[in-house]
Amino acid sequence: MMDLNNIKRVYLIGIGGIGMSGLARYFHQKGYLVCGYDKTPTGLTQSLMKEGICISYEDEADLIPISFQKKDNETLIVYTPAIPLDSKIQKYFKINGFELYKRSQVLGMISKGLFTIAVAGTHGKTTTSSLITHLLKCGDIDCSAFLGGIATNYNSNLLIGKSDVLVVEADEFDRSFLTLHPDLAVITSMDADHLDIYGAEEQLHESFLQFAKQVKDKGGLIYREGLNLENGTTYALSSSAKAKGLNVRIEDGIFFFDFENENTSIKDLELGLPGKHNVENAVAAVEIALKMKLNVDQIRLGLSSFKGVKRRFEYHVKAERIYIDDYAHHPAELKACFEAVRSLYPNKKLTVIFQPHLFSRTRDFEQDFVKVLNTVDELILLDIYPAREKPIIGVSSQVLANQMDSDKVRVCGKEETLEIIRNENPPLLLTVGAGDIDTLVLPIKNVMNHV
Repeated sequence: MMDLNNIKRVYLIGIGGIGMSGLARYFHQKGYLVCGYDKTPTGLTQSLMKEGICISYEDEADLIPISFQKKDNETLIVYTPAIPLDSKIQKYFKINGFELYKRSQVLGMISKGLFTIAVAGTHGKTTTSSLITHLLKCGDIDCSAFLGGIATNYNSNLLIGKSDVLVVEADEFDRSFLTLHPDLAVITSMDADHLDIYGAEEQLHESFLQFAKQVKDKGGLIYREGLNLENGTTYALSSSAKAKGLNVRIEDGIFFFDFENENTSIKDLELGLPGKHNVENAVAAVEIALKMKLNVDQIRLGLSSFKGVKRRFEYHVKAERIYIDDYAHHPAELKACFEAVRSLYPNKKLTVIFQPHLFSRTRDFEQDFVKVLNTVDELILLDIYPAREKPIIGVSSQVLANQMDSDKVRVCGKEETLEIIRNENPPLLLTVGAGDIDTLVLPIKNVMNHV
């Protein structure tokens, strides 16, 4: 295994991904020379370039900077499995004898020797890990954190602190989280997902079981009640869990709840995020905070001042008309998101714009998507965002639409979608998806503010 103490240069193939960009920022802030490649410019890659990181957008080996062209012990090459295998840049490094490391392997190296709090789960992990980070900061624990989204309080997916505590989002994609051996771990969910990688739900569960076993002997595992795990603390919005959120209520559009475990009872906690699913995430975060010896006042302050994560129930218009954007892309996430919107705005007609993410996920959960999408009042379906995949015959947004109430669903392109918003001026609008639907956010916001 490479010794990070010897490294002077880091090249990242797929630098624009949320996890890879966190690594790029980490090494850059530590004073290393950092360069990378990604397919397309985004707000995130532009931020990295403003910070002084060199990025190319063409998959050509001759664009690799000279200082990275010869193999030596001071050069680290990191790649993401999201980059196609036929990438010319990736091939160049392989042909020239470089050892390539996955982002998860490098995270494993960084976390070695640190007190690591890892948050895993098919959904909920980004919000939960960001909330834990914020609670620790409010509790005077100057932790570092690698997050899977831009935490609004810090406007970053990376925090470098002075303590030896590290919070890390542990990604189950490609079994990445098995490089970690955490002191404390949270598992939020184990719903079937990434079946293009795992093949079957049983294999996915097996990976989570393995991750749970990797928690250090004197550490602790916290997991959502109902998951097929043992030897840990359960949490839920139910009286049967060991750590519980009770008396969940909405007052003036703000969620409140009571926390209770075997040793502590805290009444009237205010959460700066909407949705019962987020109250549940907060219960897990409070349980971690108590294990880290935070007091009740620090926990109260942390929960109420948490501003969430970009693209996680993020308001863009909040007046007479409402526009919210969310990263939800799995049927269970969509269901939780829709329920949160309905709980806040029960009397407004809900219009949803959804961009399915991956042909394989759309195929694997076709009936679940149809069922949950059919619960909204108006639906606009964008074409499937392929990411790393080639099209699959018989899998499309139109196939989903054909199985739904025809009077409420339309399949449209982005320009047509903006025209619909301009003409129909919906009272409550939600964009959801994990692809490039976020490129619509600003145009939609402009349309809604000027109608």
